[in-house]
Amino acid sequence: MIREGSDPNFAPPVEEGTTFVFEDEHGDEVELEFLGLLFYEDHRYGLFFPIDDTHPALSSGEVMVLEVVELDEEGQPASFELVDDETIAQEVYEAFRKATKDLYRFE
Repeated sequence: MIREGSDPNFAPPVEEGTTFVFEDEHGDEVELEFLGLLFYEDHRYGLFFPIDDTHPALSSGEVMVLEVVELDEEGQPASFELVDDETIAQEVYEAFRKATKDLYRFE
């Protein structure tokens, strides 16, 4: 099922439960569930949920904000970096919460 966000700056995942594997700063692989792409102040951000044996895809927990730093030839995100600036990460997360209030439940 494809879910649609009500905010024009939010692009939900094509399919719920889509995951990607990233390499962290230590070279370890980390699997993240893709929650959507948000356009915020002329930047693109991917919102992700870290998954593991105790937190599978489609469950809930901490959301990670990664900035799109490279696009492929079709204009799709090709590379992400973790947002280190806590203020920006919080602003993007709040914009994500607002854009997805009808899709996700936040506590």
